[in-house]
Amino acid sequence: MPLPIPSLTLISAALVAVLLAGAPARAEDIDALPSSVTFVTSTGYWEDAAEVGTAQPPRKGYYKLVAVRQADRTAKIFLQQIASTDDGPIVVSSVEVEELTQLKPFVTDIRPESSSGVTNQPGMFATVYLKTESQAKEAESWTVMIDDLGEMIVEKATN
Repeated sequence: MPLPIPSLTLISAALVAVLLAGAPARAEDIDALPSSVTFVTSTGYWEDAAEVGTAQPPRKGYYKLVAVRQADRTAKIFLQQIASTDDGPIVVSSVEVEELTQLKPFVTDIRPESSSGVTNQPGMFATVYLKTESQAKEAESWTVMIDDLGEMIVEKATN
């Protein structure tokens, strides 16, 4: 099930979606990636139910978290839902993670729950490390989770 797309589509989200999906990657394509994209991580798993009465298999794929640096050095965070197809990955949806963007974060890292690749369990879990003041010594940890029903939960890590 695609994530809901907010009514205000952000130009940067569309730009990142276009540049990070589509045709097979070539070495010269890396120059097209905006230098404002500072962190990207892919993790998790999702699958749509097959439509009744069709021979089409269910769509499935993974999630991607992207940090895009703004002119003031803070970042906007976007969550993408990526479909895995025979022709390569396709962006299904892109949404801003407003709970994090509202913090006006200085993102220092984004990490998946596991570095062993895409999981077979539905959902997603990733940690965004950020500072709310550029001179802060320690980064805060925030988790972005997608449950098995596709609902996003964003909260400060409690570890």
